[in-house]
Amino acid sequence: MKKLILTLGLMMATQAWAVTDTYNIDGTHSFANFSIRHVVSKTSGTFNDVSGVITLDPTNLNTATVRAAINVSSVNTGFGKRDEHIKADKYLDVGKYTQILFESTKITASNQTQAVMQGKLTMHGVTKLVDIPVKVLGYGADPWGGQRAGFEGHLTIKASDYGFGWATGANAPVGDDIEITLLVEGVKAQ
Repeated sequence: MKKLILTLGLMMATQAWAVTDTYNIDGTHSFANFSIRHVVSKTSGTFNDVSGVITLDPTNLNTATVRAAINVSSVNTGFGKRDEHIKADKYLDVGKYTQILFESTKITASNQTQAVMQGKLTMHGVTKLVDIPVKVLGYGADPWGGQRAGFEGHLTIKASDYGFGWATGANAPVGDDIEITLLVEGVKAQ
């Protein structure tokens, strides 16, 4: 009986030490950057309206969860005419598909700062499982009295996997591979 009580006490104490923090993605300091082949070179841009919630125990990334949304209309390539062109039906079709969504399903950490995040990526009405290698850039106080966490992730997806047909023709001017860099800053919930 004493062993049972001691075991239960140790389990409860261990759980009490595991602290899960919630971070709201700061849309003014988070970006989904991309690059894609264009004719014989590459072009790049960003989606600068990212929102969502990250929960994690900094000592055990395996327990983390992420839910994020990208406002597709926030695409910015640095050239307004191109931005309007790629928002049209042939490309992003922002009138019909307003968000890109991600929801993690599993996190596999190799240490306290690196992990592979698996999850469901929904874009253009199609949902696929993706693996995103992520790195914790750090935790710290901000100038406004809050606490922040920074993250970086990289992945490459195929546009054709999400129903985009722009790269399917011979000599297509736009490539199929989209390289994505996620730069995410979260503000710890009070």
